[in-house]
Amino acid sequence: MAERNRVTPTGEIVATAQRGLFLGNRGSIHRGHEVVRPWQVRRWITCALAYKGWRAPMWEPGRWTPLFFWDEAVALAAGHRPCALCRHADHVRWMDGWEAATGSRPRVDPVDRVLHDERVGPDRGKRLHDLPWAGLPVGTFAVVDDRPHLVLADHLVPWHARADAYGPPRPRPRTGRATVLTPPSTVAVLRSGYAPVLHPSLARPR
Repeated sequence: MAERNRVTPTGEIVATAQRGLFLGNRGSIHRGHEVVRPWQVRRWITCALAYKGWRAPMWEPGRWTPLFFWDEAVALAAGHRPCALCRHADHVRWMDGWEAATGSRPRVDPVDRVLHDERVGPDRGKRLHDLPWAGLPVGTFAVVDDRPHLVLADHLVPWHARADAYGPPRPRPRTGRATVLTPPSTVAVLRSGYAPVLHPSLARPR
């Protein structure tokens, strides 16, 4: 049976066989094989599945809890950013986008504080915000019909926790406003040129 260590675009941690392309870190959030809290630290990062032969600690007491994402767009929507160690080149690109969007290039701690404030509401739940459809960059997640949808250039694709691919595409609205899952600062980084790694299933014929 799948264990509860997969992350949805809303930031929830669920049990599903959908392993994905990346793993992530929010600190030590498990006891035994059970996730007992949504995070321990503000530094939510997205890591490579493999790095120089190193293996992630799986359910080890006192160690950080490996989480898994379908692709990087899901990780960004959940509030994570690229790891500065195992994904150094992507982290540099991320910070380039941050600098282009904000005019400053801080160290990671201020970035993580901003992201944490944006992704976690006062009730410890996911914060949503609205933006015009016309300005949303590729890689953003928005809520349509109560389901997370990935924004692409001219269409949207729904994310399903128990599927092995994104769902059937639908036209992207040209007007109006979207209910956005991806944190505002991350949307700005995407708009400034950061291109997330999307799942290869998107390239398959439909």
